[in-house]
Amino acid sequence: MKPLFLLIEILIILGVTIKTIEAEKHSKKQKGRNVTTQVSVNKVKQYLSNILEQRKPINVISKKENLLENKKNHHKLRRKGIRNKDLWKRNKDHLKKQAKNNFTDEGDQLFNMGIQILQQSKSQKQKAEAYIFFAKAADMGNLKAMEKMADALLFGNFGMQNITAAIQLYESLAKEGSYKAQNALGFLSSYGIGMEYNQAKALIYYTFGSAGGSMMSQMILGYRYLSGINVLQNCEVALSHYKKVADYIADKLEKSEGIPVEKVRLTERPENLSSNSEILDWDIYQYYKFLAERGDVQIQVSLGQLHLIGRKGLDQDYYKALYYFLKAAKAGSANAMAFIGKMYLEGNAAAPQNNATAFKYFSMAASKGNAIGLHGLGLLYFYGKGVPVNYAEALKYFQKAAEKGWPNAQFQLGFMYYSGSGVWKDYKLAFKYFYLASQSGQPLAIYYLAEMYATGTGVLRSCRTAVELYKGVCELGHWAEKFLTAYFAYKNGDIDSSLVQYALLAEMGYEVAQSNSAFILESKKAKILEKEKMYPMALLLWNRAAIQGNAFARVKIGDYHYYGYGTKKDYQTAATHYSIAADKYHSAQAMFNLGYMYEHGLGITKDIHLARRLYDMAAQTSPDAHIPVFLALMKLETVHLLQDILLFNFTMRWKWMTLDNTIGPCWDLFVIGLIVAVLIFLLRNRYG
Repeated sequence: MKPLFLLIEILIILGVTIKTIEAEKHSKKQKGRNVTTQVSVNKVKQYLSNILEQRKPINVISKKENLLENKKNHHKLRRKGIRNKDLWKRNKDHLKKQAKNNFTDEGDQLFNMGIQILQQSKSQKQKAEAYIFFAKAADMGNLKAMEKMADALLFGNFGMQNITAAIQLYESLAKEGSYKAQNALGFLSSYGIGMEYNQAKALIYYTFGSAGGSMMSQMILGYRYLSGINVLQNCEVALSHYKKVADYIADKLEKSEGIPVEKVRLTERPENLSSNSEILDWDIYQYYKFLAERGDVQIQVSLGQLHLIGRKGLDQDYYKALYYFLKAAKAGSANAMAFIGKMYLEGNAAAPQNNATAFKYFSMAASKGNAIGLHGLGLLYFYGKGVPVNYAEALKYFQKAAEKGWPNAQFQLGFMYYSGSGVWKDYKLAFKYFYLASQSGQPLAIYYLAEMYATGTGVLRSCRTAVELYKGVCELGHWAEKFLTAYFAYKNGDIDSSLVQYALLAEMGYEVAQSNSAFILESKKAKILEKEKMYPMALLLWNRAAIQGNAFARVKIGDYHYYGYGTKKDYQTAATHYSIAADKYHSAQAMFNLGYMYEHGLGITKDIHLARRLYDMAAQTSPDAHIPVFLALMKLETVHLLQDILLFNFTMRWKWMTLDNTIGPCWDLFVIGLIVAVLIFLLRNRYG
């Protein structure tokens, strides 16, 4: 089978249903009608067969060009009777170049059409149509389209995951100098997904990827040098990599709000996961819509904010956002007025940029003492939008908004003192306001704090602090969108797709993604890795998450060493990790586990009194630990009592025979069961 024939089979299975452009327009007028057309399997094969058969996309172009050019050239030469070989050669070269340009232009047009559909579409069916255009463009040798198709095969977009096919495409693209392909191959080598597990090779791919301009490779290398993963730990090198990405993100943030990052932890309880605060359930959303229509102003503003940015799993929809803000503003909501002003200031499809309208709504909100409105007026005067530039007025409004705790205003004050815009430069005041804003998560404030720590401007230089701050900014990049797609893939049962996406984010240093990847690997539901590799890889990821401060991951490492999952049994190491989780993070589970180990002397000196103390601490730390602690203490006291009785009755000539030898290795469970049975008997007699 040719390297990528599997792609054809995948797209056949996908059965992509496309709405025609005419049907889309018609459906807006008549909601009840839904005109669809099924893409012909033969057409899909026609578009893709060439890229699947060739290792190098350039060969695809050359073969088609040569056939076309030879026919045209021979026909023209026969008609005109031109026998001059030099002229024939010049004509051939000209036609070849022209055909190549036409072919390339058509591929670019198809690729751009696919991108436009992706950006404008909301439903999955509409987005799937874009990949038909990408397939056509890829067939014409468009490298960007081939990258899109390779990503779709790797991450399982629209159910078309095929790692083998993705690797074949990435290898072809890498030979053409694609930095995205270099990054992808580095990631796959790092985990051993579809390729040989080879960290040295992964590092080479990442190095080439970063040199080519891959922000993801830069971020991965930054994390590796920060943590010393297969390289010597070097803060300065990590700083260099993270700064490049942070500069890129900061430039994007200055133009917009940035991408909201919804990080769902799969390690939460199932009941909490189904109603996770990071994702808004459809039923709850419908209930909120009902309340908003009934006139609940607070809900109207909240829904407007969610649609304005695209939060909690909802699509960004400026029309809906403006609709809810206008309803709330009519009811007198100052926040709604301020957000309407913000929409007109920035400009979008629903609210075209209009400084006068923005000024009007900001003024209405500011007159009610609203911090967002005051900040908006400050921005208008600072940048001179619709009004003359007036730094004094801007400073006044920013100060009023900052006093009310609005982080964006605190950042603007910090920036004025940092850059000396309308005020004398004062790095101490700049640091103060940047720090205040950063406590509320203002990303640009975090970026400028990192700049100050990296250069030692106004503060003592600290490489480590600067790197940690830059890392926080880098994690706001567009790649964080994969948190949502990975979560929904997991929720829909597409475990492999979810794992690949979480694993890539984990490689980039996201702690939540590291614990989620480890959680999926631990379940052994994934099929893209051999089962014997899952526990060792999960242990590696738990360890990385623990280093970043995840208490649950620290307990998990203890469990893996206690039971021998992915490593040898080592009670002493397990006890060490439990101790860290108990002392540093006050983990009730770690306290309970450590108490059990002290009770039985596993890896540490047996100490009944310390075991009791740890059990009590676990119960005090978490209400969920009350029942397990009660049973553990009852068992401990019962066993202690039995030991005292037996020691009293037997003389010193007889050696004490342990309960392990007399009852068996599970004697503690037997004793707990006996205690429970006695308690049930007593309760029945009391209330019977």
